[in-house]
Order: sequence, then C-alpha cells, then structure tokens
Amino acid sequence: MDFFKRYKKIFLVIGFLLVVAFLAYSLWIFFFRSQVTIPTDITTPEAVNGLPTAGPGELVDSTATGTGLLPPGSGAPNPNEPSATASGGLTRTNPLTQTSVLNPTLNNGDSVQYYNQNDGHFYKLDQNGQAVLMSDKVFHNVKNLVWAPTKDKAIITYPDGKKILYNFGTKQQVTLPSHWQDFSFSPSSDQIVSKSLGLDPENRWLMISNDDGSKAQTLENIGENDQTVYPAWSPNNQIVALYTRGVDFNRQEVFFVGLNHENFKSTIIEGRGFEPQWSTTGDRLLYSVYSTDTNLNPKLWIVDASGETISDNRRSIDLNTWASKCTFASNTEIYCAVPESLERGAGLFPELADKTKDNLYRINLTTGIKELIAVPDGAYNISQIMVPASENNLYFTDKKTNQLYQVKLR
Repeated sequence: MDFFKRYKKIFLVIGFLLVVAFLAYSLWIFFFRSQVTIPTDITTPEAVNGLPTAGPGELVDSTATGTGLLPPGSGAPNPNEPSATASGGLTRTNPLTQTSVLNPTLNNGDSVQYYNQNDGHFYKLDQNGQAVLMSDKVFHNVKNLVWAPTKDKAIITYPDGKKILYNFGTKQQVTLPSHWQDFSFSPSSDQIVSKSLGLDPENRWLMISNDDGSKAQTLENIGENDQTVYPAWSPNNQIVALYTRGVDFNRQEVFFVGLNHENFKSTIIEGRGFEPQWSTTGDRLLYSVYSTDTNLNPKLWIVDASGETISDNRRSIDLNTWASKCTFASNTEIYCAVPESLERGAGLFPELADKTKDNLYRINLTTGIKELIAVPDGAYNISQIMVPASENNLYFTDKKTNQLYQVKLR
C-alpha cells in the first residue's frame, strides 16, 4: 500500500500518456491512413436488343469529349443561335447603317430612304443594300423631317425653327413660315395641313395650303388648345386632323376635322396620351392611350373612323406599347414593337421606357390574333418600325443609336 501511494503520481502520468496515444492512433486510423481498395472483377454485360442501360459503377472512357448537346445537323436547333428569319424566337438582326439616321421611310419598293445625321446627306438603299445618294445637296443639322406619301419630297426643320420643302425630283426648295408646325401631307402629296401658331392665342389656327405654302386657308381656330390638336390627313382624304377634349381623368372625346366643316361623329377613348395612326385605307384608326386601369402604361386600341362608321367596333388590342412603335403592313395586319416590361407610369413619363428591350409582334385585326414573331438578338429599344406590303422584311431604328436595322420575315 505504501508502494502505491509513493508512486501514485507516476502511474497517473503513465495512464494519461497511454490514453492520449490511443486517441491519437484512433484519429490517424479514421482520418489520415490511405484507404486500401480490394479490386473486384468487372463483368461485361451480354449484348441485348436495343441500347443497354448504364449500370452503377460502369466505366466511362476518359478520352471522350463533348458538351452533352446534340451535334449540328442532328435535327435539334440550338436555342442560343439566332434564326435567319423571324419564326417566333431569337432572330438575327442585320445592321443596315453604321451611323445614326433620322426618320427613315419606305420608298416605293421594298427598301428604305433616310437622312444621315453624320454627313447631312439623304440616301436610299438599293436592291443590294448599298446606300445611294438622293441628292448632292448637304442639309446641315436637320432636326426633324416629314416625308410626303410619294416619297419624292419632304418638309425639313432646322434647330433654329427654319423650315423648307425640298423636292428630290426637281432639286428645288421652298421656305415655309417658321410658325407653321406639325405637318401632314395629303394622300396626293400636293397639299399640307399644319398648325399656324401665332403669339396671340386668337391667332392660332389649324390650316391647309399647297405643299409650297401657297393658297393657305384656315380651318379651325385652336386658341390655347394646340397640344390636343393632331394634324393627320387620312389616306381616304376624308379627315385632315383630330382633336381631343377631356371627359374625365380616364376618358377623352376625339373629334374628326374635315376639309369642308363636315359634322362628323366623335368617339370616346379610354385614356390620355393619345397617339393616333391611320390604317392604309383610312377607314380605321389605331391609337394608344394610358389610364389608371393600365397602371398609367400605354395600351393599343383600334376603332372604325370613316364617315358614318366612326366610333364603331372600338376594341382593345391588349398590348402595352405606343402606336408610334407600330406600322400597318396592310389594312388588316399591323406589326408592333412591344417592350418586354414597363415600369408603372411609362405612358405618363415615356422616358421610363428608354432602356427597355422590345420584341416584335404581328397582329391580325380581323381575327384579333397576336403573335410573337421575333426576339431581336440585341437589347434594342425600337423607336420606329416599317414593313413593306411584300412583308419580306421588317426595318426599325434603335432609339439608343439611331441606327437602321433589318429583320427578315421570309
């Protein structure tokens, strides 16, 4: 007993060291020692009819490469590859200009003419897509222009307010009064309707004249209401302008102005921010408005707008975009650029939509069918859209670059 008491501390230290050694060995066994794998025989499955299924642990050729996608030509299209023609998905978009253009328009074929903002020249694209000068004359710093339906002349506005009519066929120009604004040509292109805005509200008129400014005559006194008067000569020559009057916050009444003070019917529209566009024959009016019912975002509508049918068949197209982003390819079919998303209030503040991406839709006005035809392969904010009667191509301008682009429809 005395021996144990004498060496008790030594025995405790030795015991402690043995426990520590045991724990260290156990940790090494479980976490650090290399695992030894006992090989087993690999049995090759017998051949069976059809493709064999992969079993657990089946060997994979380490030299094999690939993405797991079907190879080209296997019949499965790559969703990330733009289609050459519009087919409802991602579609190749072809740039037609490398510089900014102003207010391009379709000429009398399947091509486009435009003003080049960089060099001050007017061009038209030939059948090979090459730019051809329309005139040797340089037009410096054009701010705005309005093309005649015949596409051989245009009213050109400069930053200082000076306005001229230039005829590309005869190479002649005529100066128009600077207080005339918001022009629209007659279907025959030999007359214009505009607003004559004098300093005195009593001297502000809706008026018509010959295209060179001669034989001017007033139609209606517009006073302080010039912001709600829209010169817009209809293709059927019945209407020369529209004007609106508020009914309540969400509704307005649209009035139609003829050449001879006709007593046309009016129509009620469901919203503000009225943007109109005539159909190709002038018997219908496409327009966009915003209201509280649409989160103050623009919405498309269509209504009959000729003679006794004015106000008939008014219906929503149920697309949130502006009429200025649409075009008539025929009297029954329109194409529109539609934003992928819109912030609330974009109708009231259009600048909210300046950075949105637009997709392209085709709408049949007879059946009401709306079809997504193309997702352009770029983040384009489309400011103007054009489709010729052949419907072979669609042309548009991008608001950010003002460049001209083409999408092949066929």
